[in-house]
Amino acid sequence: MPGVCTGERAAVSMRLGPIVPVLRIFDEAKAKAFYVDYLGCTVDWEHRFEPTLPVYMQVSRAGVVLHLSEHHGDGSPGARVRVKSTDVKALHDELIAKDYRYLRPGLQEMPWGELSLDLIDPFGNHVIVYESKPSSE
Repeated sequence: MPGVCTGERAAVSMRLGPIVPVLRIFDEAKAKAFYVDYLGCTVDWEHRFEPTLPVYMQVSRAGVVLHLSEHHGDGSPGARVRVKSTDVKALHDELIAKDYRYLRPGLQEMPWGELSLDLIDPFGNHVIVYESKPSSE
């Protein structure tokens, strides 16, 4: 059909932005204690339709943006998000030095050549920070 873009042409001209995961939370104070106080994120903004209704907020750190939502249906508890890093060990050292009583994550060397840090929030969501290790071949 003349004038209609083919999928191939549309793919060449289309630009997609970064992915922003929405993680389900159940308690704003616990979420802030984990994401802000422990992980060092900044709250960029918060939204509520009414003062007593659930919060929807954006947190970020070093280029990573996450949305946290108390709204039913916004994400499922236990989600896994993978975040690529250039220095997982430095983040691990920073977190271990903090006095956060609910998580003491360990570094894991994965068989596929990654160094990984699994950060589990109070709602069962996993933020897995990983670094690809150079192959020894």
